[in-house]
Amino acid sequence: MKHCINCCIELLPDEAHTQRVGCRGGPYPSRQVCPACQGENKILFRVDSKQMNLLAVLEVKTEGNESWGGFSRFKKGKRCSLVFALLIMTLVMASYILSGVHQELLIPSPFHYGGFPSSAGMLDSEGPGDLKEHHLQSSMSNISSVKDYPSIRLIISSITARIEFTTRQLPDVEDLKKQELHMFSVIPSKFLPNSKSPCWYEEFSGRNTTDPYLTNSYVLYSRRFRSTFDALRKAFWGHLSHAQGKHFRLRCLPHFYIIGQPKCGTTDLYDRLRLHPEVKFSAIKEPHWWTRKRFGIVRLRDGLRDRYPVEDYLDLFDLAAHQIHQGLQTSSGKDQSKMNKILIGEASASTMWDNNAWTFFYENSTDGEPPFLVQDFIHAFQPHAKLIVMLRDPVERLYSDYLYFASSNKSAEDFHEKVAEALQLFENCMLDYSLRACVYNNTLNNAMPVRLQVGLYAVYLLDWFRIFNKEQFLILRLEDHASNVKYTMHRVFEFLNLGPLSEKQEAQMTKSPASNARRPEDRNLGPMWPATQRILQDFYGPFNTRLAQVLADEAFAWKKT
Repeated sequence: MKHCINCCIELLPDEAHTQRVGCRGGPYPSRQVCPACQGENKILFRVDSKQMNLLAVLEVKTEGNESWGGFSRFKKGKRCSLVFALLIMTLVMASYILSGVHQELLIPSPFHYGGFPSSAGMLDSEGPGDLKEHHLQSSMSNISSVKDYPSIRLIISSITARIEFTTRQLPDVEDLKKQELHMFSVIPSKFLPNSKSPCWYEEFSGRNTTDPYLTNSYVLYSRRFRSTFDALRKAFWGHLSHAQGKHFRLRCLPHFYIIGQPKCGTTDLYDRLRLHPEVKFSAIKEPHWWTRKRFGIVRLRDGLRDRYPVEDYLDLFDLAAHQIHQGLQTSSGKDQSKMNKILIGEASASTMWDNNAWTFFYENSTDGEPPFLVQDFIHAFQPHAKLIVMLRDPVERLYSDYLYFASSNKSAEDFHEKVAEALQLFENCMLDYSLRACVYNNTLNNAMPVRLQVGLYAVYLLDWFRIFNKEQFLILRLEDHASNVKYTMHRVFEFLNLGPLSEKQEAQMTKSPASNARRPEDRNLGPMWPATQRILQDFYGPFNTRLAQVLADEAFAWKKT
């Protein structure tokens, strides 16, 4: 019996054989038969878009059911031919790998490789970092470094043509409860009527020697928070309420959230606002509990840890709760209807946009879109929460983000290359999935070398406006804040119904230097390339236009004059 094995090495142009990045947490789309291969057993290389044909057809004779173990019976000439052919293949592969050239190795085989499960729970021995590796390893090698503007402009045009802002279907409260049974058992549906912040009393069953923060995950996983909890520990027992032989502690959630965006001035706003005597923030500026810690995420590449329970999050507001408790105790003997004015705030800049954990915990998604978002759960407990957003030109935000998070080899050229790569990945997703599915796609977001998706403000805000009223938002621009801090802070005071400040307090709040400004070594790198800026303006343009329409303010279009 004869078997004919075609071992042709052929270098194909880009359009002859293209791979895509699968844009879901689940399996890739089924593999298509390459038009150049026509389903045959060929080994294909694409190197610098040139064509080569290195090997001829090798005919191998076998007898009966013999396998490759019969290799020793090949005729000497044919064995030499095969060895020579394999030697050439090895040399070609090694030369290109060692030279650092991006290339594509495609080896269609008669074996079928199944897709990966859509739920992380099905990957018993793998963390989310491993999942990302599997989904993207083969496709990442397929991305060329596109530097010229016309080529990238075609990618942007392809993305723009597929932009569609659709209305999100909201989940039922009962479905939310099924996902977070413990959270719904801890947080009540009603809060104290005489506190502006959402607070309630719960029984504390420990003794006066009990450490209430012994198992708090924020303490266990971060040394820098331990001094904060040492102070809380010392003050804890003196701020309990006692009745009928039982002890009760006051629990609180934030009255308002600064929900985003990163590198848009949220730290500066936080530092100034916490100087107001009526405002008390969480013990940690950015707990990231709603978006990350409640799922056990610290860094996705490190895998999942134990989930931080809601009690650990509530512990962060104990300092504020102690002050509110004192105020309530003082007023109880006088005027019980007097409202406690302390406002609790929280300033995790990931709250508005980061829903990357959903692929590991939520099933029953529709076309790759998450069935639940962070705001669904916040609204379930706090339908009247106030939300503050600070935004900036997304082009400048991305460059600032790159300079802040990149660890080495930072340069305008490196930024340009990373932008080009991220755009190509985003386009690959948009070819198959909806805008929302790509924006909330964990695999894609972790693959992109720059956080392109964070600047798509319109997508996120439209989803927040779907469940919260617009009147519950104060949306600011960093550009306005930088030019007139006093005006911005007055807008915030008015939005939160805060009392007036003395001249000295206001001067201290408004005249202090900006927080979290760009580091000197990053400033020395200079601005991004003009070509990169133009590319990003083209990409973000349609999203900025939509944002300006929704907010009825052309300033949010960030059009250059």
